[in-house]
Amino acid sequence: LKLQFLYLIDTDCHTMGAHEERDEQQLDTGSPRSKQSGEQRQKIVVAAILTLQVTAMVLTLRYSKTSTKDHPYLSSTAVVLAEYLKIIICVAVLTWQHGAGVLTHLQQEIFAKPKDLLLVAVPAVLYLLQNNLLFYAMENLDAAVYQVTYQLKILTTAICTVLMLKRSLSAQQWLSLVILTVGVALAQLQPPSKAQDSKHEASYSAQTSGIIALLIACFTSGFAGVYTEKLLKQTTASLWIRNIQLALWSVIAGYIGIFSTKDGAVVQEKGFFDGYTGVVWVVVLLQAGSGIIVALVIKVADNIIKNFSVAMSLLLATMISVPLFDFHPNMWFLVGSVLVLYSVQLYSSKDLPGYLKPCLEKKKAAPTNAPAEQC
Repeated sequence: LKLQFLYLIDTDCHTMGAHEERDEQQLDTGSPRSKQSGEQRQKIVVAAILTLQVTAMVLTLRYSKTSTKDHPYLSSTAVVLAEYLKIIICVAVLTWQHGAGVLTHLQQEIFAKPKDLLLVAVPAVLYLLQNNLLFYAMENLDAAVYQVTYQLKILTTAICTVLMLKRSLSAQQWLSLVILTVGVALAQLQPPSKAQDSKHEASYSAQTSGIIALLIACFTSGFAGVYTEKLLKQTTASLWIRNIQLALWSVIAGYIGIFSTKDGAVVQEKGFFDGYTGVVWVVVLLQAGSGIIVALVIKVADNIIKNFSVAMSLLLATMISVPLFDFHPNMWFLVGSVLVLYSVQLYSSKDLPGYLKPCLEKKKAAPTNAPAEQC
C-alpha cells in the first residue's frame, strides 16, 4: 500500500507540469481554488506521513539501542544497509512502472548520463563532510551548546531556499522559523550531568573551533538539502531515479565513513552484521522508507516543510517515550513544544495568525465609513 501511494504521488508530480496550462484555464473559468487546494492536500498528506515515519523510526531506533546494550551494533553499518534497501525499493517501483524494460530504463537514466550522476554526488559529499564536522563539534562542545547551535540548520535551510531557488518568505514566515529553531532547541535541551561537565572542559580555542565546525555543518546541511530539492524539482528524472543516484553515492560515502573511523576496525574484527537483531532490521527498513519519503516531501513541498515535519515527529516521539521508556520530559521540553506548535500555526497562516483573520475579514467586508471594530 505504501508503494502504491508513492507511485500515485510520483505520477501526480510528473503530470503536474504537463497539465499546468489546463490548470491555468480552469483558474480563469471559475475554479481558482481547485489546483491550490489539491496541491495543499498533497503537501499535508506527505508531511503527515513523514512525521509518523520519523516518529516510528526514532522510537524503534531508541528501543534497538536499549535492547542491544550488551551487544551493540554499529549505526554506521545500518545507514549503509538502509541505502541498499532504498535502491531495492526504488528498483521495485520502477519495475512496476516499466516492466521488462526496467533494465533499459536504468541504463538510459543512470549509467548513460555520467554528468547527471556526478551532479548528484554533491549532496553525498556534503553530508559526508557534515558528519565529520558534527563528530568534531561533539568532541569539543558540551551537549547543550551542541544541541542548541545545531538547530540553526533550520534557518540556514531557509536562507539557501531563498538564495538558490529564488523563493521569497514573508516576515511572518521568517519569524515562525526563528520560533521553530528556538522551540526545537529548547525541546532537546537536557541539563548536563557531572560526567558531561568534566568531559567537555575543552580549551577556549577548541570550543571556538567546535562552534565554527558546527556552523559550517549547519550551512552544508541547508545547502545539500536545497540542492537536492533543486535536483528533484528542476530536472526530468523521476523521484525513483534520483533516489537510486543519491543512494549509490551515499553507499560510497557510508563506506568511507566506516573505514575512516574506529568502526572499520570493529567491522574487520567482528563482521558487518555484528549485533544485529530483528529490531535492528526494522530500524534499517524504517530508515530506508524515511529516506524515500523525505525526497517525496522535498519534491511535493520543500525543505522547510520537511523541517517542520521532523520537528513535530520529535515532539510526538518524546511524548510516546514517556510511557514506553519511562522518560520524564523537563520544563524546557514543554516550553519548546508550545513554541514548535505555535511556529507551525504561524507559518501555515497566510498573513496573520489565525485568531486575527476573522477580524480582518470583517473589516474588509465592512463599508468604508463604518466604525472600526476592535479585535
